Amino acid sequence: MDIGDMRRDFESEGLDREQLDDDPVKQFQQWFEDARTAGILEPNAMSLATTGRSGMPDIRTVLLKYFDNHGFVFYTNYTSRKAQEMAENPQAALLFPWLGLNRQIRIQGSVEKVSKAESLRYFASRPRGSQIGAWVSEQSRAITSRGLLEQKVAEMKQKFSSGEVPLPGFWGGYRVVPERIEFWQGRPSRLHDRFEYVREADGWNIQRLQP
Repeated sequence: MDIGDMRRDFESEGLDREQLDDDPVKQFQQWFEDARTAGILEPNAMSLATTGRSGMPDIRTVLLKYFDNHGFVFYTNYTSRKAQEMAENPQAALLFPWLGLNRQIRIQGSVEKVSKAESLRYFASRPRGSQIGAWVSEQSRAITSRGLLEQKVAEMKQKFSSGEVPLPGFWGGYRVVPERIEFWQGRPSRLHDRFEYVREADGWNIQRLQP
């Protein structure tokens, strides 16, 4: 299949420095609300890129569950492949591809675990089925059949049938603490608008990047 001619022009208003908040988290919040209002499917879906000791990059989609001035939080199994890679190299990159708005946001930073209290608070808010699923899945490990997985689900449902599902000790949150955040607005003829925030000792340095 020849896909070389697949292209579209990005017809959208430009992005100027005067339109941007000095705080990248506030700017992120503004664009996030724009994505929600526009009906973007799963606006909190983000690509998470990690690199472990081997140096081989890995990427997958996870869901943003919280953000503030301290960083961007998601949850996972602490024995998963991404968790292992973040333990070996506690740095990560995030990408929000809101193509319906001709926008994307790139974030790079260090990674840290959130507190157990934060993980517990979020875990308690999850649907019961998702709580059971966290106990069942040895994420990223091989399994011979789906039937075994479903059998484990039945066992866990029975085990926790009489009360609340507790937080697994092997499950919780990570926070990506941003060092660099880029806001990208698509423009015609591939002359896109890009602005990058880089953390400095006294705040953020903002600069326009060439497309």
